[in-house]
Amino acid sequence: MTPDETKDLAELLARIPGVKGIELKDVRRLTELLRETPEIGSIELRGFFGTGVVITRTGGTGTAPAMPAAAPAAALPAALPAAAPAATEEAARPAAALKEIRSPMVGTFYAAPEPGAEPYVKIGSRVSTGQTVCIIEAMKIMNEIEAEVSGVVREVSVEDAQPVEFGHVLFRIDPHG
Repeated sequence: MTPDETKDLAELLARIPGVKGIELKDVRRLTELLRETPEIGSIELRGFFGTGVVITRTGGTGTAPAMPAAAPAAALPAALPAAAPAATEEAARPAAALKEIRSPMVGTFYAAPEPGAEPYVKIGSRVSTGQTVCIIEAMKIMNEIEAEVSGVVREVSVEDAQPVEFGHVLFRIDPHG
């Protein structure tokens, strides 16, 4: 992005209702972040009552860094309970060989498409790339989370209806299973 394009973007963002005082240095840092971190797919800046920064990951195998994000206070849980990992079926497989599916956003984890329904996946389920594995509700929007790797689910790290943070491990998948 050229310096003129960056300046134009900063001016445009400053005109978004609810986004006040965005500075050119902030826009430069966001564009640098996109360039330097290939696992970040996009950064969306929202205004008005949904003021905040939404960061999405690409399907890369790298782990997205935790980043500061302004969000409405109501969307952030005061304290997140520690994740109670489900028992794994095969402890013989080294943890390093497992691939993690992490939360791309702050929200509430749901294992099934609706209350009372069977979960999308459970321990021992075989998943393929692009298959929906759970839903994360963020700001009253249900976001389907897809598997980034094919394999067998060895661990479900989150309980149904539990709040999750950006980067929180949701599942561990054995790609060789």
